[in-house]
Amino acid sequence: MTKDKFLNPEKKLLARRIYLYLGAIFITSLVVSNLIFQKFIFVDFFEIKMFGVNLFEISVGILPYPITFLVTDLISEMYGRKKANEIVVAGIFASLFSILIITIADILPAIDYYEDPLKNSPIDDETFNKVFSKSLIAVSASMASYLFAQFVDIRVYHFWKNLTKGKMLWLRNNFSTFFSQILDTFTIIFLLCLFNIIAWDMFKPLFISGVLFKMLIALIDTPLLYLGVYLFRRKFNLEINEEINID
Repeated sequence: MTKDKFLNPEKKLLARRIYLYLGAIFITSLVVSNLIFQKFIFVDFFEIKMFGVNLFEISVGILPYPITFLVTDLISEMYGRKKANEIVVAGIFASLFSILIITIADILPAIDYYEDPLKNSPIDDETFNKVFSKSLIAVSASMASYLFAQFVDIRVYHFWKNLTKGKMLWLRNNFSTFFSQILDTFTIIFLLCLFNIIAWDMFKPLFISGVLFKMLIALIDTPLLYLGVYLFRRKFNLEINEEINID
């Protein structure tokens, strides 16, 4: 079982501030990934193929997405499961609220009544709608898969943390992230295909590329997690398996 570290007022204020900044990084990464997902790119790593699929054909929305799992793993390790779940819920609320704002912006007509084009809106209704019209469906699909994946990630992470008594950080970080990212990638691509956002022919290449890319990033960010945990433990004088109490 984990144990709480009760801090003096000065260090508790610092810990709360860091938690706030981590939450800001998390929410920004999540919202941005949902807004930019419609652009797809091909990252050519020496023309590697796997299962007949070119690696990596991915949405640019994937790029900030692994950051959210790194942040929740760091919060899980340092602040506990409850605080990690709170960040996830806040991220979902932020995404839904951003969609509400975009929907209202899409409904309001752009200025196009001046004879001089320079006096009209630089972005017309058609362009704005083309970029953001699918955001509502996409974010709904993303939130369904994301909610499931993040809570699974946090649960699996803490299962391994308790089982190993706070040791083997690399194991719980990668195992929880791999498992949750497979679930997340499958669910989001399946829903996007189901609602005709992308073609079914793209399911296989996007799923394989998405999973492998996220796993690769998870392996790369493991040293970053170790660094973050080291800095936390040093700054707040934490023992292994000890979490910061900021309530």
